[in-house]
Amino acid sequence: MSHVTAAVLVLDCAEPEELCEFYRVLLDGKIQSQEGGGRIELVGAGGTRMAFRRDLNAVPASWPRPDDSQQAHLDLLVAAEDLDEVERQIVGLGARPLETRGKGRTESRLYADPAGHPFSLRSTEEFVKPKAS
Repeated sequence: MSHVTAAVLVLDCAEPEELCEFYRVLLDGKIQSQEGGGRIELVGAGGTRMAFRRDLNAVPASWPRPDDSQQAHLDLLVAAEDLDEVERQIVGLGARPLETRGKGRTESRLYADPAGHPFSLRSTEEFVKPKAS
């Protein structure tokens, strides 16, 4: 039996207040706690938990890395018919498109948030339809 109750994705950044606001709008979230300006925690309407920690030396991730190593990133799930609308919202909030080619039912679009962390929009259809064995 696990005693772990939740997982929180923590992003280091120079301006946690600004980055928290970006994700608060996208996730229709509420700020849960703020620890003296050094860390802000957010809970999205769907239960997603994130935190933003001040690190004045934080540098944006390189995506994709030349050595093709795996990096952590956030997948935001969106209904396929809403991908274009959410993309406009994301860019309007300050995200930078990295790769936005459509790929049909399993479409995924990659962006960098205002602090440079990679994240993707993914069609929810690939998560609700059973995969063939």
